[in-house]
Amino acid sequence: MNFEMWIRALKAARAAAGVSQEGLATLIKWSPSLIAAIETGRRRPTMEFAVASDEALQTGGLLAELLKEADRERGPSWFAAWRGYEQEATRLRAFEPCLVPGLLQTEEYARAVISAGGLQPPAMVDELVAVRMERQELLRRDDPPQCVFLLDENVVRRPVGGPAVLDAQLGRLLEEAQLPHVRLHIVPVSVGEHVGLIGGFVLAELSDGEQAIYLENAARGHVVNDPETVRLIDRKWDSLLGEALSTSASLDLIRKLKVTP
Repeated sequence: MNFEMWIRALKAARAAAGVSQEGLATLIKWSPSLIAAIETGRRRPTMEFAVASDEALQTGGLLAELLKEADRERGPSWFAAWRGYEQEATRLRAFEPCLVPGLLQTEEYARAVISAGGLQPPAMVDELVAVRMERQELLRRDDPPQCVFLLDENVVRRPVGGPAVLDAQLGRLLEEAQLPHVRLHIVPVSVGEHVGLIGGFVLAELSDGEQAIYLENAARGHVVNDPETVRLIDRKWDSLLGEALSTSASLDLIRKLKVTP
């Protein structure tokens, strides 16, 4: 099943219930523009949206089940829902306490992360690496989002994939940080405890002012956009940015850790 079929199912459910886009927006307390974007394929639906629509349209959980099936077609289940926000964002703010963000990973680094523990078969590893590399195209497109990346210092010290892979990854960070729309900051270990130790996150801001957050746990990722969570993560971002080194000092640290010129 693809997302075009899912969109048709949503429209059919609305029609059967006699509910317009605006009416559905009122029932589930989402913006009409967002629903329009989903129904035209410009935005991927989240599971939260599918569940809310099921309840409003009394479909018995059909839309949620169909979305799960569509998400299984390619990549991890969170990917399709998040990619719509990521691709349409005018600004992305990401914090990572353990790993280099996916948008900045080299292919070798990504492969080491995805294949760790041998939990994925080789074919799936290849597919997931390919999906991750495709995501990075948005940094090189004509209208890229403004991106700010905050990394805990441990990220640039952990030898993911071995020393050579890490060294190449540090070079990639230095390269990407030269892009005019990319800023990179390191939160030094000397800070001690900080509000990001619990986990990483990404905040996406869209041209219409809408914001969404990607949160990841040990099992899967989640896209959330309720105002209370957005405010909390925004406050965490401000706190972390206040603890971080300047861009120039952050890049100097990476250069000192890099082995090869």
